[in-house]
Amino acid sequence: MTPAEAASPSSHTPSGAAAKPRTVMQVLPSLVTGGVERGAADIAAALTAAGWRAVVVSSGGPMVHEIERVGGIHVTLPVDRKNPFIMRKNVRALADVIAAHGVDIVHARSRAPAWSARAAARKSGIPFVTTFHGTYNFSNPLKKAYNAVMAGGDLVIAISEFIGRHVMENYGVAAEKVRVIQRGIDTETTFNPDKVSAERIIQLSHAWRLPDGAPVIMLPGRLTRWKGQSVLIEAARRLGRQDVRVLLVGDDQGRTGYREELEDQIARIGAGGIIHLTGPCRDMAAAYMLSDVVVSASTDPEAFGRVAAEAQAMGRPVIATAHGGARETVIEGETGWLVPPGDADGLARALRAALAMTPGDREAVARRAREHIVRNFTKPQMCAATLAVYEELLAARPR
Repeated sequence: MTPAEAASPSSHTPSGAAAKPRTVMQVLPSLVTGGVERGAADIAAALTAAGWRAVVVSSGGPMVHEIERVGGIHVTLPVDRKNPFIMRKNVRALADVIAAHGVDIVHARSRAPAWSARAAARKSGIPFVTTFHGTYNFSNPLKKAYNAVMAGGDLVIAISEFIGRHVMENYGVAAEKVRVIQRGIDTETTFNPDKVSAERIIQLSHAWRLPDGAPVIMLPGRLTRWKGQSVLIEAARRLGRQDVRVLLVGDDQGRTGYREELEDQIARIGAGGIIHLTGPCRDMAAAYMLSDVVVSASTDPEAFGRVAAEAQAMGRPVIATAHGGARETVIEGETGWLVPPGDADGLARALRAALAMTPGDREAVARRAREHIVRNFTKPQMCAATLAVYEELLAARPR
């Protein structure tokens, strides 16, 4: 939908106030891929299922069809742009969308669009809520001031207890304004071992040319330095096993220099036959099922750590770094191991322990891991908690 179409009356606009469904407008830079986008799509589906109306504003992307497939409305605007002139123009465009669709709440999920979205919400006299999806670097006062818009909602959703503390300690947000809603995993249809066929696993194994019987160590994540791929490569060297396969699964997203660094590191230690950069994977559930152990070696703290949660939902033991959201999703000694960030020796020791587990040990870890995720980190739980925040904002709105 174009901005002009969004700003004019349409079949989506109810004819009478009494019949008007409650409407939430989520604003984010784009709908390409990632946790922010996944969360927006999940909430759009939950809103329409609950009889609300979901409007999503972004610069577009392949996930637009997911919004429209569940009955949501997508409006394309250049909200991904950081140019102050364009951001100022976006205020008026967003206010027009709010008026055209009778939006009741504006929900911003990223910094650049949040500046425009907050101004539009204030202009329209409706509640404004943010989701704090990351720690956001603030190496200087100007950057911190730019980030602060994400702490400026009437309520602030934090995606982990770790992020909740970060918001309060670094941005002075009062505890009563913070709502911790941890990310939700689709444990029913996507990340459910019972839903992954043998054919899918075999197909992926063949695509990656995995030898029969080779233990598989997998680190999923885009190829960026802080995800810790180089730490795992060094840990694999110290592990000293020639029978394993180490898979670095993820897209370089144009970071060809870092990819070349990793390839050089692998070549220097003579591990070209053991460690492989697979590129992106479209069937992560099957990838997890192929793995004997899943690693999240992030050297910076993960705001939540979706990989650790997804892997546990699939019954895989996890090794993660002992900071950030992983301290909430991984139970040390029960569902996996936590090691210091950047510690290749510690990671190698944890790999030895994981690979040495007996079948009985693995079965027990798988059961505990999946039960932990299903109990605490499911998509329905996340969606219900988010809709409860919307209800709270509407209940507090002056009439």
